[in-house]
Amino acid sequence: MTLGPYTNLRVDKHDRVYVITMQKAPENRINIQFAQEMIRALRDIERELGSGSEGCVITRGNDEKFWCTGLELDELDSNPHANTDGFFPLLATLLDYPFPTIALLTGHTFGGACPLALAHDYRIMNSHRGFFSMPPVDLGLHFPGIGFLPRLKLRPQVARKMLLEAHKWTGKAALEDGIVDDIAEPEEMLQKALEKARSVQGKAKMGVYSLLRNELWGEAGEKIRGICYVHGRVVTAPAKAKI
Repeated sequence: MTLGPYTNLRVDKHDRVYVITMQKAPENRINIQFAQEMIRALRDIERELGSGSEGCVITRGNDEKFWCTGLELDELDSNPHANTDGFFPLLATLLDYPFPTIALLTGHTFGGACPLALAHDYRIMNSHRGFFSMPPVDLGLHFPGIGFLPRLKLRPQVARKMLLEAHKWTGKAALEDGIVDDIAEPEEMLQKALEKARSVQGKAKMGVYSLLRNELWGEAGEKIRGICYVHGRVVTAPAKAKI
């Protein structure tokens, strides 16, 4: 089966490891269309790999400057359900995915990109360039469950710095605080991610990977699934400040 075509991303195959490269200029900001395209790519990969098989997915940026700088906040001004139809289903898909996932943070990872990165199983960050920062406290932005992934995956002091202080981490500092699993020089990042992917791809072949992941982070997945495709109420109000 041929994967794609896609508008704002590319999928490359390395045996049983698939690399999704986000290519939505200029900063891979997420709107409904982009989120749904990423979900489609993930489902295409899932179907091609087949159930009960080995495999892994890497999500990377298109250059060394940006991985993703969060959501297209202006979309909420015209569509109050933008995140419930796009961003939240993307998080839910990753948290319930039957294969290991790796976020290859090639550059700046900002705002909604932080829970997107945390929804992956592993994170490898650029050691040379880019910050990791989640600033909803400075933007006046909230959605139910926004703190679940930081709380479940990070130490309490680190989660507090992330959610309540909008702290900026370099790659080295993010590794020290346990936000990322490894760092690498820009020219070595993809190779390091492929090595990690090949070391964990076999963990999916017994068909229980997503079940076991949910034993660890299922509280976050349940909360996020509860706000997917909700149109009877407004889940996310527009931010009070924008960047």
